Amino acid sequence: MIWIKTHWLIKKLFSNYIWEIPNRENKIYLTFDDGPTPEITEWTLQQLKKYNAKATFFCIGDNVRKYPEIFKKVIEEEHSIGNHTFNHLNGWKTKTNEYVENVKLCDTETRNLKLETRNLFRAPYGKIKPSQSKELRKLGYKIIMWDIISYDFDATISKEKCLENVLTNVKSGSIIVFHDSIKAFTNLEYTLPKVLEILNEKGFVFAKID
Repeated sequence: MIWIKTHWLIKKLFSNYIWEIPNRENKIYLTFDDGPTPEITEWTLQQLKKYNAKATFFCIGDNVRKYPEIFKKVIEEEHSIGNHTFNHLNGWKTKTNEYVENVKLCDTETRNLKLETRNLFRAPYGKIKPSQSKELRKLGYKIIMWDIISYDFDATISKEKCLENVLTNVKSGSIIVFHDSIKAFTNLEYTLPKVLEILNEKGFVFAKID
């Protein structure tokens, strides 16, 4: 089961993962999975720029390979980059050694562009085995999960519901998941500008994960 707002018990049981980043500066952390994606990632960057908002993009290695110029633009605009595996693997359905090698392959792609990224990792679907988590953490990765998931990728929910998912659950320190993907764009296009506008007016600061 996936909650819109991750249950406190899940956070406690999986305390090796980062679910939120408590702070006193009213910072929240917008994150975007599955890019870079032509047009959609660029549109996302434009929206963020309007509010001087920083974010964290968890990128698929194969998309970095296909669209290196978009990937470079994310970094040039001073957002953080995270690893989202090379092939968007479901950890529960993948052997641990294959999973870890796929994560490394994603990093190799960024190094081929002579770009160093922070050791941030998010498991596609949030599905990762304890053995995979252990190996990645031994390699120095911080495993970033989320406090709120917008469900922008779900075509069965309305764009208004997507917006509500974020606005009714956000708090200082929240890590919020969006997707800069084709599947999510209908909801993202409606939700992201409103999230930026409304939460900016409420005094929230949009920060990147380091």
